[in-house]
Amino acid sequence: MSNRTLPPEWFPQDAILIAWPHADTDWFTTLNDVTSCYVEIARNILCDERLIIVTPSIDIVQQHFPYDVTSQESRISIVLADSNDTWARDLAPITVIENGLPIPLNFKFNGWGMKFAANHDNQINRHLQEHGLFKNGLENHLDMVLEGGSIESDGNGTLLTTTRCLLSPNRNEQWGKTEIEQQLMKRLGAEQILWLDHGFIAGDDTDCHIDTLARFAPNNTIIFCGSNDPADEHYEELQRMKEQLASFTNINGEPYRLIELPLPNPIFDDDYRLPATYANFLITNKSVLVPTYGQPVNDKAAMNAIQVAFPHHVIRGIDCLPLIMQHGSLHCATMQFPENSLNI
Repeated sequence: MSNRTLPPEWFPQDAILIAWPHADTDWFTTLNDVTSCYVEIARNILCDERLIIVTPSIDIVQQHFPYDVTSQESRISIVLADSNDTWARDLAPITVIENGLPIPLNFKFNGWGMKFAANHDNQINRHLQEHGLFKNGLENHLDMVLEGGSIESDGNGTLLTTTRCLLSPNRNEQWGKTEIEQQLMKRLGAEQILWLDHGFIAGDDTDCHIDTLARFAPNNTIIFCGSNDPADEHYEELQRMKEQLASFTNINGEPYRLIELPLPNPIFDDDYRLPATYANFLITNKSVLVPTYGQPVNDKAAMNAIQVAFPHHVIRGIDCLPLIMQHGSLHCATMQFPENSLNI
């Protein structure tokens, strides 16, 4: 039996990858605002570790930094590639560790169940490989659709996911729930799969990615979105999700410690509610970068809760209002690579 495992996000990292926004993506109407957001994300990541930027042009990145982004001293690696969009979490490789070696896995990305074009996004991992980024090559799993935002690992054999996403049409219709569990165990080394049947964030295009709802944290902890407002459209579903999370146990039969996040006050684009969530945070080597939404009370409460879950990390907020205009947030825009994965 293989000792393959999917490390948790707080496992030591080589670098974090982002895909830079440009005029040929859906960001073209808000490009200045979202680019400023990406600059802030990049600067915060660079405080802790190296950064990989996928971009069709060095120039559109270079103009936002006061130094040569191609120099070794910048701690930035530029990979030239076209992209349909910038949601790196779902198009980048998912890296497992087997026999002590990190192995990036290249799953198929099909625009969240063929909702959006993904012809360029689905070629980015090939460009990363041709760039010589990976120490141990790239293992292809293109017979399976799997997005990084749809799974969470506690690092001890348990994966957390949602039935609405992994069992949704237009992803892996050839498999039922049992077959998908078998595939996740085989490919990612999971020993058990915990399926959330409840919970959603209005405006989410991903069919309920787990990283919008509930996240693993160290010390057998799950941090999750809650609602205390019975009038809110999320209330009943999030209450049911909380109850289901409380019933879950790790592979040793121990219940998880639960830490609740507030739900941001509703944010709208015209009459359409946007999927603002504090669960979409990013863990770096030294920090947890938390999306904020211009709501001082809720933003602070979320950061305080995340600090409880990550007592040894610095908690830093990043204004992600521009990101949710395209229905994603901070975690969606990034992908980490475990230590010793990369030739950088």
